[in-house]
Amino acid sequence: MKKVNLPNFLQPFLWSVKISELDLEKDKVYIIHQILAFGNIESIKWLFRTYSSKEIKRVFLNHSCKIYRDSAFNFITKILLGINKNLNVKKYVVDSF
Repeated sequence: MKKVNLPNFLQPFLWSVKISELDLEKDKVYIIHQILAFGNIESIKWLFRTYSSKEIKRVFLNHSCKIYRDSAFNFITKILLGINKNLNVKKYVVDSF
């Protein structure tokens, strides 16, 4: 499988790794969570063009990542992903100050 380079505009949201070192398949959990949690409209559109809604939802539900703010978590679960079941918020939302 040919390696696909991620667009440079994603680097601010994937700050812990050079995007040239990321693999769409091997690093998809990191890519999906980082863009959902910290991305802008352009990066979220890219995410949904790159991965299917089903795959994004599957990663979100099966690989929880505690990096979300409460408001972002609610927007992502209810609006972007249409998740109607109760999730353990403690697995996703960082504590507020």
